[in-house]
Amino acid sequence: MAPQKNENTSLNKRKFLLFCAGFAIIYPIIRFLGFSIPRKPRIIELGSSLQGNGFHIGPDFILFDNGKKVWALSRRCTHLGCTINYHEKDELLECPCHQSRFSTEGVVLHGPAKKDLPLYKVEKLKNDGGYIVTI
Repeated sequence: MAPQKNENTSLNKRKFLLFCAGFAIIYPIIRFLGFSIPRKPRIIELGSSLQGNGFHIGPDFILFDNGKKVWALSRRCTHLGCTINYHEKDELLECPCHQSRFSTEGVVLHGPAKKDLPLYKVEKLKNDGGYIVTI
């Protein structure tokens, strides 16, 4: 004689599968609408000063110091998220994936990117000439 199925177990499996299907549909919608948990800012300390019209390329940002102003830009392209390269000779930032170009101020010069690069907070240390970048 075959064992009888417990209706309660069958109902629990059905509820679980419906929950999983609902979650699989709703999660991408929530992400698309922008409901995300804000991440904790990272603080990066650079111990040395940049000379003249200097720059520093980090894994996540590019820091510029022209003697009057200090700023840091994200290295993530606003088009599809590729890592941006800095061309010192041409003084521009370029995405190797789709050739979006940005000024050293982060302004879009050539698409397909439509948004400017995010600007990060930079604090210049007075004593040793280093920098603190908050991402």
